[in-house]
Amino acid sequence: MNIYVGSLNFKMQESELREIFEEYGEVSSARIITDKYSGRSKGFGFVEMPDEADAKRAISELNGAEVGGRNIIVNESIERTERRNFRSGDDRRTRNNFR
Repeated sequence: MNIYVGSLNFKMQESELREIFEEYGEVSSARIITDKYSGRSKGFGFVEMPDEADAKRAISELNGAEVGGRNIIVNESIERTERRNFRSGDDRRTRNNFR
């Protein structure tokens, strides 16, 4: 299961995030999202846990918990849908409105 983790301390490392979730079971990956230009943390990340029961227990127990001086947000990650590029006119509905 893919888990979203928000409101992270900006100094948290991926290894620390992994350790927190490993207390609940096996962790396949732990990733903190960073700004592509500065390399600084954006304050959220994703943890992948193969066992759904372990993942749900981690979500239940860690959501709202204080980690690194902040109350973190933990929930099941929602699959991101493809975005349309409205600026370049890739969306057909936008193009048809200008004809």
